[in-house]
Amino acid sequence: MMMVQACAHRGASGLAPENTMAAFRKALSFPFVQWMELDVQLSRDGVPVIIHDDTLRRTTTASGRVGEFTAAELGKFDAGAKFNKAFAGEGVPTLAELLDETIGRARLNIELKTYGGRYPELERRVVDLLYEKGLQHDAVITSFDQEALRKVRALSKEIRTGIIIDGAPSTLVGDLRELEADFLSLGHSFLSAPLVSVMKEEGVDVMVWTVNDAQTMRRLAGIHPGLMICTNYPDRYAQAFGL
Repeated sequence: MMMVQACAHRGASGLAPENTMAAFRKALSFPFVQWMELDVQLSRDGVPVIIHDDTLRRTTTASGRVGEFTAAELGKFDAGAKFNKAFAGEGVPTLAELLDETIGRARLNIELKTYGGRYPELERRVVDLLYEKGLQHDAVITSFDQEALRKVRALSKEIRTGIIIDGAPSTLVGDLRELEADFLSLGHSFLSAPLVSVMKEEGVDVMVWTVNDAQTMRRLAGIHPGLMICTNYPDRYAQAFGL
């Protein structure tokens, strides 16, 4: 069985607090992790920051909305202690921090956590940062919000984009073509051999999420070796494929 590519979901988020530098560094400690997935929003002062929820309560010891605080303030909130006290003091990182750490080491799947224009400047800020760091060819920008992907494409013809869906709508091929997107981030229960075949014919790479047990990883790899598997547990990926 050919090994599918490994993507660490919010970093190695089963082993360290999600979307923190600790989780990303843990993911990078596994040599087979080629991709990392992360979630980006905008701070009050317009800085792309890495956090999943639009509120702070679940993952940090603070409360309130992400967009109410500056990047510096977010960086001082404790985003580690709720996972494990050993990670106390891990802050909410900026996208720039992670880009600096991953250059030449892993590619990034950057999910824009926006809908309905909640962060009007988010797309431009992320695109500008990728160009500033020379990483416009080493990342893909994904979102559930197709309007956000249209904005990215209007800003750049070079940066890859991708749709995130938890389903298999009949409009999928048309949507990808219209968006000029070549990446599909798919809830793994909707993966099928015919779907992968169609995507490959369209030149679209497929990542399935979030796969956290070795048996399912091996089953999905058997559907198509060209898949990317997104997991919270890179150690279980290693177990699945005997690494």
